[in-house]
Amino acid sequence: MRGRLTARDLDLVVLLLSQGSATRRGMLERRLETEGPDALLDQEELAERLLAVRTLLAPSEVLFLYVMVRQALVRAGVEQREVADYLAALLLEFGQRDRAVRVDWNDDHCHRYLVDILADLESTQGDRRFRVMLHLGNYALWLAGLFPQYIEARRLRRAGPDLGYYDALGRRGFAMASDHEAADRYCLDGVLETATERYPALRLALNELSERVLFPSGYSQ
Repeated sequence: MRGRLTARDLDLVVLLLSQGSATRRGMLERRLETEGPDALLDQEELAERLLAVRTLLAPSEVLFLYVMVRQALVRAGVEQREVADYLAALLLEFGQRDRAVRVDWNDDHCHRYLVDILADLESTQGDRRFRVMLHLGNYALWLAGLFPQYIEARRLRRAGPDLGYYDALGRRGFAMASDHEAADRYCLDGVLETATERYPALRLALNELSERVLFPSGYSQ
């Protein structure tokens, strides 16, 4: 996700952090040049300033999602920036059309329930099997992370599964994917191992982001 940031994104970061101070702006620009963007993107006040932007210089989706996800993960104790890259990219992609219910953009099957993904997993092999494993983890985390109210409402109205069910299957999907040879080939082994080990923290971080940004009046757990 950080690789998608543009010069315009970084200019906005410097502008928001400097708050009109030419001295501070110069200091931030020098730091950006010598240290790269990570130190600036990790500034705690940046998230609030991105949320408060009311000018034509609106943050891009890439910048906004990365900063929000990164800071939520840090508060949850997950420090690896690669995990923030992965989850921010996941939110960006799953927010487009019906991508969240497909294993990938070109897949013909729509899976709206985790049990459908499990059934697909039993009948597929090779590289697609890895993608189905990954989708099980991704989709469970997407639903339980961003829409816990929806899951709770379904549980109360229709005796649907609770968050524990999504957590268990999400962790299972990431665990299976991390053991697949394709994880190393796609350089995802480290991210998937962290997602397996720290799954509850990832879900709670997305719950916080959902409550803070998407549904301010909802609950997060």
